[in-house]
Amino acid sequence: MHIPPFDNQNNPIVDVDDPTVPLNYFNIVKLKRGEAFEYQVPGYETCIVPATGSVDVDVEGVRFAHLGNRGEDVWDGEPEGAYVPSGARAQMVCVSETTEVFVAGAKYDKVLDPFDVREHDLVQYGSDDTKTHRKIKHILGQKQHDKVGRLLVSELFTVGQGGWSGFPSHKHDTNRLPDETRHDETYNFRFKPNWGSGLQMLQREDNEPGDAYHIVDGSTICIDKGYHPCCVLPGYEMYYFTILGGLTQRSLVQYFQPTHAYQIETIPGIKDMIAKFK
Repeated sequence: MHIPPFDNQNNPIVDVDDPTVPLNYFNIVKLKRGEAFEYQVPGYETCIVPATGSVDVDVEGVRFAHLGNRGEDVWDGEPEGAYVPSGARAQMVCVSETTEVFVAGAKYDKVLDPFDVREHDLVQYGSDDTKTHRKIKHILGQKQHDKVGRLLVSELFTVGQGGWSGFPSHKHDTNRLPDETRHDETYNFRFKPNWGSGLQMLQREDNEPGDAYHIVDGSTICIDKGYHPCCVLPGYEMYYFTILGGLTQRSLVQYFQPTHAYQIETIPGIKDMIAKFK
């Protein structure tokens, strides 16, 4: 499902028990200097990630000062995040001129401890020749595995202009270990320059026609099932903020589309990428 960009007025874009991706939660919060925003999401653990600007964060009395170091867009600096336990009350206060903050969530009942993430885990793979060159910056990734319940949070960047992401086409909509796990997924896209755009494919069955969505700067995509590669127009760079919520476990097991699975062997470094979604 494609949700075009709109002014959500700091209300959830993907709320609890969403009919398409019930395991996910997503909000975009925009503040000016000195403004505060408070939230609490029972039954969902969340992660606060400033897309731009900086915030002071308080999670039930645990403070994380000056979270976020970016300027005007997601290409200007590195990601930082703060983990908020399920149902905890969290407050953010803008300490820059403005800030735009992503709040990512996954359904999970157990209450863990809050913590901040100041250094991400980088994976770079693919190649210009295969049109698959990209970077993944894991905010809640493998290094935080024992501190988080079901939530995986990452940022994905195409390297260079044009190219594909999420290929070979894969899905993760059915719990059938060891071959696949059920993980709902939500994306928010940005383009550089911001008038760029791309395409999100969603193919429900191998070798059967699927759907395609024209994605623009600020588009949100909710993926419940099916194979889902995406691409950016030549001459533009693409970023997408990624939320994964597992049904029964945090580690993601992707099932690659049978028609294209052999191309795992053609893309440099992709096996390392697969191993990092834990």
